[in-house]
Amino acid sequence: MKRIIDFSSYSSIKVGPKVEVEMIEEVDKSFDEKFFLVGGANNLLLSPSPPPLAKLSKEFDYIKLEGDTLVIGGATPTGKVLSFCKRNDLGGFEFLAKLPGTVGGAVRMNAGVKEYEIKDILLWVKSAEGIKEARELNLEYRKTNISTIVYEAGFKVQKGFNHSLLKKLLSLRSNQPTQPSAGSVFKNPPNDFAGRLIEEVGLKGKRFGNMAFSHQHANFLVNLGGGSFAEAITLIELAKKRVYEKFGVKLEEEVIIL
Repeated sequence: MKRIIDFSSYSSIKVGPKVEVEMIEEVDKSFDEKFFLVGGANNLLLSPSPPPLAKLSKEFDYIKLEGDTLVIGGATPTGKVLSFCKRNDLGGFEFLAKLPGTVGGAVRMNAGVKEYEIKDILLWVKSAEGIKEARELNLEYRKTNISTIVYEAGFKVQKGFNHSLLKKLLSLRSNQPTQPSAGSVFKNPPNDFAGRLIEEVGLKGKRFGNMAFSHQHANFLVNLGGGSFAEAITLIELAKKRVYEKFGVKLEEEVIIL
């Protein structure tokens, strides 16, 4: 089944064309070879000519508590997981607060906030190749070796939702802009912060066309209304160039550019 998605309204950064997207309703290895999975499109920057795209259908949107393992479908929104854990007094998932996207995408990029990451609670993932244990996935800062579609994942659970931790983590996000963005543009370099480096080279608030590095947080590229892929790429490349020239640091994109 196919579906037309307008990424200028569907993606979190509100940039992209209308594209025919394959809706995946069953586990099939051929999808891994033919398509890029878009998930919730919360960390994607789509060009006018993206590769073939696919999206998991609602068949993979579920949460099941099986013993001491929480089994979650890859299409399940992270916000839905957080609500489930609050309702059932389960700890370990508090960092998902205001972390947009789906579980499959969060697992593939080892999403997290500060020292809290998916790798801390992940047990295994299910792809078309079968089940893989978390220790096989090379889970690092905002990176894994997962190259296949995550249809399902298993997580360890503990009793006791930590409301004080939730409050602390939400306060960390209070400085994030409200305009459309794809989250952090760049990964933080070792022992430093991408936002600090971008600010130091004079690009905080820098605007090009209708895209800009946020006045609130320099590592957020925001859409001021009608921003384009070309404008976004211009600012991304400018930041990489200036930071490297001044600090000798090569910024690595966290946003996925298609």
